[in-house]
Order: sequence, then structure tokens, then C-alpha cells
Amino acid sequence: MSPAESDTIGRYLLQRLYEEGVRDIFGVPGDYVLGFYDLMANSPIRHIGTTREDTAAFAADGYARCRGLGALAVTYGVGALNTVNAVAGAYAESAPVVVISGAPGVREQREDPLLHHRFGPFNFQREIFERITCATAVLDDPLMALRQIDRVLVAARRQCKPVYIEIPRDRVATPGYPVPAEAFEEEPASDAAALAEAVAETVELMGQAVSPMLVAGVELHRRGLQDALIELVERAHLPVAATLTGKSVIAERHPAYLGIYEGAMSAEGARYTVEQSDLLLMLGVTLNDVDTGIYTARLDPRRIVRASQDEVVIHHHRYPRVALADFVLSLAQSAGARADAYPAAPAVPEFGFPEPNRPMAVERLIARLDRALTPEMIVVCDVGDCLFAALDLRVHERSEFLASAFYTSMGYAVPAALGAQIARPDHRALILVGDGAFQMTGTELSTHARYGLAPIVVVFNNRGYSTERFILEGPFNDIASWNFDRLGEVFGPLRGYDAPDEQSFEIALLGALAEHTQPSIINVHLPQTDASAAMQRLAAHLHSRVQG
Repeated sequence: MSPAESDTIGRYLLQRLYEEGVRDIFGVPGDYVLGFYDLMANSPIRHIGTTREDTAAFAADGYARCRGLGALAVTYGVGALNTVNAVAGAYAESAPVVVISGAPGVREQREDPLLHHRFGPFNFQREIFERITCATAVLDDPLMALRQIDRVLVAARRQCKPVYIEIPRDRVATPGYPVPAEAFEEEPASDAAALAEAVAETVELMGQAVSPMLVAGVELHRRGLQDALIELVERAHLPVAATLTGKSVIAERHPAYLGIYEGAMSAEGARYTVEQSDLLLMLGVTLNDVDTGIYTARLDPRRIVRASQDEVVIHHHRYPRVALADFVLSLAQSAGARADAYPAAPAVPEFGFPEPNRPMAVERLIARLDRALTPEMIVVCDVGDCLFAALDLRVHERSEFLASAFYTSMGYAVPAALGAQIARPDHRALILVGDGAFQMTGTELSTHARYGLAPIVVVFNNRGYSTERFILEGPFNDIASWNFDRLGEVFGPLRGYDAPDEQSFEIALLGALAEHTQPSIINVHLPQTDASAAMQRLAAHLHSRVQG
């Protein structure tokens, strides 16, 4: 970790990012960050140019979820502030993203001129990012700059949250002071006694339970605990449901997997099994309104063991300073082996597709896409009915479903899929996006084409904001109509297809699956009144809230 005396601040930042596994940085150049970009161009880290700064942040989010850490570099003011929504989403969704912002030079700031991109005192930008990151640093002091870089990168890893680094342009090439090797401690260990007691109590409860089961949440994915999860599930023969934000934390074709649990939004089978269990192990679950089905979950706290980032709660017993990773790993090794059979998986109905002249419908669209999934596909969903309909997709491998499922920011999918594919070049993205969300950030499809990626984009074109329309109808839900299948004329090279019915969709899907050198986009025409069952259940609950 200790650099040589001659290491500059900018070079050390790139070196540390590389050591943390970052091979690509997303962003849009600007004069306050050009010096850093010049360094990047001569480093092992590749710059991925995006069409906007906010999409760079979404891309870094997708990259982080697939690789463990993502990064973007933007200019001061207009560049950094354009990322705020996407960075807030990464904070809410626990995606460790490093935001690197250039800034006016230290001397320029001292003389306090009216520099372009300035919007107030120079510290305003850092203060904004302090609210949506877990650590910030301004690298204006050469004596402390390298230490500050390490501090924020350690925070990003430990807390699985974004961090912010601001580098004045006259400090990029300034030598930094070496960091002592012992400057940063390893992650604090769990309280050994509390961990042992929490595990022992849980193992005892598991031995007494008749129908124990596990609900897997998003924190298991963010902290890389999928192997420990599988070990626990297979040793104890526990059936597993996932939360919406934790979807694909376990491979969804594993015999233990039951489906998504989100209260009244769940399919009936998964809901019944979870709510009738006499012991629920809720591991890495965040009890937000989305994962609890707008708080319709019916869960008895007396039957729950809940382990979160740094605490285990068993009924009235609370065990602080017990890390989720330590608890899951120890429980996987300590749980008694069971021979119970897994519950039978829900039957997948057979259906004929395509039917001649049959208009497209959400349920049959998802059923056809489910049959098209392969182990090499990452499903990236935007917000809206495409997200709720996708609950019925069974991804083949773990961690192959990405969405802004809790923060629910429209426009996430197309740029996040860019980051995911750059991070995992051996995989291919299936992007599910509504027409409204695509209009927000769909320009990033041109970046997919630029870098030779071949995602399949399925546009749920129901001519407006369908989620809001089901909650409260009004002309404000209507949007402009785009010919999505013709975007290759502008974004190219890409293949576009128009799919008003099942026959045309089948032709389009087969063509897209066979195309491996450029993006494909399928414009699927859906009735405004059509929606997935989960969307209809959600809208009914939200409608009552909107109406007061």
C-alpha cells in the first residue's frame, strides 16, 4: 500500500483503484478533471466514455454490483452535481461506487475568482456529497492526500456504500507523502462471545423447528456471502425465498428456491410458505417498503432470527457487534444436517408461443423470455411493470439480476447494463425497460454499440408511465411516442425490431439471440391496461395511499 516518494496524488489514486479491482472508470471529461484523465490514458485503467454524467454513475453502480467496486470521474459543479441522483441510488442500494470529481486548483480557490461551474463556496459540493456517501475527501493537502485516498476506499469496501474524492487540478501531479503500512486496520472482528451465543441459540431453534426456512436479502450479495448461503442451505436443507432487492442472491433454478417474498405482493405459494414457517432465518434482509410489499408482510417476530450488517436479533435477544459475514459463515459450519426434502417447486406451465395474430401481453412476454435465458445472461431491469413482471424470471446463476428495486430510479437499466457487461465481458445483458424510462437514459445504448457490446433491449411500450397510471390515471402519465426500432439510424450500429404481436416478437427475439456483435432493441407494443399480477397488487395498495 505504501507508494514510493515520487508517487503523485493522481497516480496513487489510480494505483489504489487498480489494486481494488477497478479496471474501468466511467465518465465525461471536463477541464477541471482533464489532468486526471490524461493520467488515466497512460495507466492500466480504461476510460469508458458515456453520454452523460448521471449515466456514468449508473454504469459504475452496475459495475460495482458485478465486480465489487466501481468508479466514475467527472468535472466540478455541472459534472458532479449531475450524478447526485444516481449516487444517492447507489447509497440506498448499497453499491460501492467511487465518485472522483476534479476541482479548481488550490491557488485558484484561494484567490476566489468567479470561476466557471462554481455555484457557491467551494466546499458546497463536498457538503452535498457528504449526505449521499459514507466517506469524502478533498485531496488539497499533499501531506495527507494518500492517507485520505486509502481511508475512503477502505470505507467503501467495509460499508458497501459510495464515497467521494475531490482532486484540485493542480494537485493531480503533486507528489504525495507515503502512507504508513499500519495506517489502516483490518475490518473489526465480531465480538467472539456474542457471535458464539447467537449461533448456538439459532442452531438450537433450528433443531426444534418443524418447518424452518430462510429469507435471503440483498446484503448477502453485497458482502459476497453467496457461497456461505449455499453451504448453509444445502447442509440444513432449508427452503429459500429471496426479497425483491435480493433477487438472484441464490440461483433461481436451485431446488431450494421458492421464489420472491414481498408480503401481499408475493405469489401465493411463496407467501404461504414463508408466513406459515415456524422459524424464519432472515439473513441480510432490509425491511423496506418494497421488500415487505408496502408493509403487508405478516411475520411474527417471535419466530424470526434476523441478521443484518453488524447485529443479530432473536426475538428479545439482541447481539450487537456480530457481523453478518461471521454469523452466516459460522452458522453454515454449525447447523445440524437435515434430510428433509425441499418443497416442490411451482410448476412452470407449458404454453404455445407464438400464437398467430395474438397481441403481446406482459405475462406471456415474461414466460417467453424465461425460456430464452441462459447461464451467460445478466438481467437488468428498470423501474415499472418490467421490474414486477420480472419476478417470474428464473435467472440461471446467482447475482445475475440487477435493478434499482428499492430506490426505484427510472433510467437505471440501460447504463447499469453497460457497467455490468464491461465488468463481466463473458456475459450478455438482457435489458427490460419501459418506454418512459428508456427516454430518460436510452442514449447510453449508443455507448453499448461503441464498445462492441450486444445487449438485448426489450422495451415495454405501453405509451406512458404505467405504474403511475395504475395508481392514479391522468394525462400527466402520457409521453411522446418513439420509434424505438429505428434508433439504429442515430445510435448505430444496432438492430431494431418492431413487435406488435407474438409472431413478430418471436422473430425479433430469435434474431436478437443470434446477434453477438451489436445491440438489439425490440419495441414491444403492450396495451395500456395490461400489467403483471404483482403490479396490479402493488398499485391497489398505493392507490389507497395517494387518495388519502
